[in-house]
Amino acid sequence: MQRLSASKSISNRALILKALSGNQAVVRNLSDARDTQLMMQALANPEKVIDVKDAGTTMRFLTAFFALTGQHKEITGTPRMKERPIGLLVNALRKLGATISYLEKEGFPPIETQGFANQATAELEIPGDVSSQYISALMMTGALLPKGLVITLTGKVGSVPYIEMTAALMHEFGVDCQTDWKHNTISIPNQQYRPAQYTVEADWSSASYWFAFTALAKEAEIILPHVTERSLQGDEVIMDIMAQLGVRSDFSGTSLRLTKTKNTNHLSWDFKHCPDLAQTVLPVCAAKGISGEFTGLESLRIKETDRIAALQNELAKLGASLTESNQGSWMLEVRNTNIQHPTSNIEINTYHDHRMAMGFAPWATFTNIRIEAPEVVNKSYPGFWDDMKSVGFRIE
Repeated sequence: MQRLSASKSISNRALILKALSGNQAVVRNLSDARDTQLMMQALANPEKVIDVKDAGTTMRFLTAFFALTGQHKEITGTPRMKERPIGLLVNALRKLGATISYLEKEGFPPIETQGFANQATAELEIPGDVSSQYISALMMTGALLPKGLVITLTGKVGSVPYIEMTAALMHEFGVDCQTDWKHNTISIPNQQYRPAQYTVEADWSSASYWFAFTALAKEAEIILPHVTERSLQGDEVIMDIMAQLGVRSDFSGTSLRLTKTKNTNHLSWDFKHCPDLAQTVLPVCAAKGISGEFTGLESLRIKETDRIAALQNELAKLGASLTESNQGSWMLEVRNTNIQHPTSNIEINTYHDHRMAMGFAPWATFTNIRIEAPEVVNKSYPGFWDDMKSVGFRIE
C-alpha cells in the first residue's frame, strides 16, 4: 500500500486563496512538495526579494497575487526559471492596471511588481494553448478587481481540467467563477473571498507512476489509499490511458487497487488537458513495445526543461524514437518490440526535471538504471525513492 502525497496543484491554489481571504482559512493535508513549501514561505516572507527557485506555479501565481494586491516585490528564481517566459501574464496584468518591470531580460523573470492603482479594463483576451497557470493566476486574483474580470481564451484551448480545478477551488472559498466552454470565456464578478476549511486530496500525478510500475512489472497488485474517484485533478485520466497499457483500476471506498491486464499494441492520445502525464506514459509505451501517436504536447517545451527534447533523448536509450510527423502530431516508434533485459545498465538524465526522474524510474522493473540528480523528485514527490524501496526495489 502506497501513501501518496497531497496534490501540489490544489495545494498551491489553496494557499493563494487562503491569502486572498485574509489568511483566516484552514487548509489541511498540504502537499510536502518543494513547490508548495516555497509557496508557503513566499507568502509569509516580508522581504522585498522573493526567490521561488525552480517553482513555475509559484512564480506565476505570485506575480499576479503581488501585482493585483499592490505589493512591491522582486520575484526571481533559478537560471532555468529566468529562461521560462512570463511576458503573456505580465502584459495581461499591465492591461489591468498593474505596474510591473523586468529586471533583466524582457519577457522573462526576474520581475518587480510596483503597485496597482486603478483597474484599466475588465476584459482580457489570452491564447488558450498557453500554460493554464497564467489563466489560473488571473482567475484567482480577478475577483478582487473592482469591475471583476472576463477572460476570453482564443484559439485552441488546453489544460481545461486545471482551469476547472481553479474555478472549483474559488467556489470553495466563496467566490463565483463561471466557465463557458461554448464561447471559451471565464467570468469572475467582483467578490470577497471568505475563510474556508479545506482538505487537499491525494495527488493523481504522483499516482500515475504507480500505474507505470504496474504496467511494466511481470506481476503486480498495488493499493493506493485516500485517492478521490471524483477528483478536481485532470490527471485522473491516467486510469483511461493505462487501461490501454495493461493496468486495471478498481475503487474500493477511498482506495484504488491496480492490477495487470492485457494491453493494446498502439496508443493514440491527446495530452492537451493532461500534458504532465506524457513523461509517465511514453516511457511505458517504449518499454512495452507499444507505438503511439500523440498530440497536445506543445506546452512541454516551456516546462522545467524542454520536455520533448528530453523525452527524445532518453527514449532513444531503449530503441524508441519520438518524431514530429506534422504540426502538433508526434509519432512514437519502438524498434525493439520485445523488451526484456538490456545488456547493460541504462543511465537516465533528468535535465533538472522531477518528472523525468519519476517517469523513467519504472524501467527498473526490467533492468538496472542509474538516474542522474535523483533529488529532483523533491519538487513534487519527496518520498518517491523511499516508496520504491518499500515495494522491494534496491536503491543505492
